Amino acid sequence: MVTEPIVALRGVVALLGRFPALSGVDLSVRPGEIVLVQGPNGAGKTTLLRLCAGLLPVERGTVVVDGHDVATDRRGVRRSVGYLGHESGLYDDLTVRDNVHFWSKAVGASAADADQAMARLGLDGRLADVAGARLSAGQRRRTALAILLARRPRVWLLDEPHGTLDESARDILDSIVQRAAAGGAAVLVASHDLDRAVALSHRQVVLAGGHVVGASGEPPVEATLEVVDG
Repeated sequence: MVTEPIVALRGVVALLGRFPALSGVDLSVRPGEIVLVQGPNGAGKTTLLRLCAGLLPVERGTVVVDGHDVATDRRGVRRSVGYLGHESGLYDDLTVRDNVHFWSKAVGASAADADQAMARLGLDGRLADVAGARLSAGQRRRTALAILLARRPRVWLLDEPHGTLDESARDILDSIVQRAAAGGAAVLVASHDLDRAVALSHRQVVLAGGHVVGASGEPPVEATLEVVDG
């Protein structure tokens, strides 16, 4: 059987000020899917991700994320999603370790989850004791990714996730995202790094002027089947 979408947008309009950044968007993402959102600057990619993260209000239409209606339960939505935006959200006066542990605890992740995530992103060595203010852009990105990994969200919302990362860290990120999807998470990625992002995704959606103007690819077989034990 086809599984129900974990992210579902129907006729969605979202405003930035009085400007319609999204104008009637329909989009579904099922558990296990990695969907790439493409489009030029100003197409509405970041708005789409922020809307799904419960960070923007819905002007018209419906957005349901992991069973939570964004229009009425934005707090519930935020408990289900992990959002990686352009800003890292780190405290400059805290070390990498303290940042990861602080934010992990805030979303209910354990200290062990935080330590494992740091190790996966290569942050468990000398970098663990470096203050946020002294990190390079790539190191800040890796720290933000460790926080996201530690919380193990049901929905991953990634805005230009490969930006500022070196090639090794990009490979690690791709592996983390693929593993999350294999475990049943839904992933939405907005990226201009199309060579890497297209290879990572199962399906691509093209936005322009706040509208979906194109799509390609197919969902993975695992995302369309109901697993029955026994």
